Amino acid sequence: MASNRGDHFCPSFIFLLLQLLLLQFYSGKGDLQLNYYAESCPNAEEIIKQQVIKLYDKHGNTAVSWVRNLFHDCMVKSCDASLLLETRNGVESEQKSERSFGMRNFKYVKTIKEALENECPMTVSCADIVSLSARDGIVLLGGPRIEMKTGRKDSKEGYLSEVENSIPNHNDTMELVLSRFQSIGIGTEGTVALLGAHSVGRVHCVNLVHRLYPTVDPTLDPDYAEYLKRRCPTPDPDPKKVLYARNDRETPMVLDNMYYKHLLQHKGLLLVDQQLTSDPTTSPLVDKMAADNGYFHDQFARAVLLLSENNQLTADQGEIRKDCRYVNSD
Repeated sequence: MASNRGDHFCPSFIFLLLQLLLLQFYSGKGDLQLNYYAESCPNAEEIIKQQVIKLYDKHGNTAVSWVRNLFHDCMVKSCDASLLLETRNGVESEQKSERSFGMRNFKYVKTIKEALENECPMTVSCADIVSLSARDGIVLLGGPRIEMKTGRKDSKEGYLSEVENSIPNHNDTMELVLSRFQSIGIGTEGTVALLGAHSVGRVHCVNLVHRLYPTVDPTLDPDYAEYLKRRCPTPDPDPKKVLYARNDRETPMVLDNMYYKHLLQHKGLLLVDQQLTSDPTTSPLVDKMAADNGYFHDQFARAVLLLSENNQLTADQGEIRKDCRYVNSD
């Protein structure tokens, strides 16, 4: 009898043991988790936060750049810092794409990375820097605090050829914009909230003049159109010159729902912005976000979190770059 019980017990015990081992494997360091660097680099998130604050104090526009970096990096393949790679040794930088026009402050990512390398060499990924700097930048811009998981790895290649098919353009149809976000798991509500990031920063005249010349877009408020013409006095602006209009003239460096209030006044800066009020699936959400800044912040936080976890590389799928501009083999 004892022998029979043992014969039945052993396979069951082994099966249970295997289940426990598999559970431990899949819930381990390979997955994103809160405080991923608690043991390997306990001060990592504080170092990033302090660097972001220091850079903001010197160059306020860096906070806007961190938010835009997150969007451009995570929409293309994965949140893997592929955006930061420069052209070298077979890698074609995503920064060469027309979709990256006007992006700047990449050099300050190096400042953050160097501070981390001094504390914990080859430990914190550039992909986590992209996500956490955006998180901290959003707070400096008056937006919500978002609890982000970490543990991303960096890509070993760039995806220049995929940028245009991943990142919506300023004059795309709303149907296309919604489908791009839906492809990475962000629904209509989240898309409308993410476009609220246009509450801060500025837009170069190159992306505006088609709404002003040869005739003014009838969806534009006439007085606002005159203001834009003063900012962009020629239908053929020089892309190398600083010719721009602010997304929001009233609270230009505050991430708030003024963006949606302006849309209802026909003061959307980009065509994609103003389309939010004419599309039947997005228009009711514009009304809700214009009426309630807290609601906008809640939806924005949820959407940013989804964006930051898009198809992340973990475990041995990627690497920890020593220099965010180049893969380690360089």
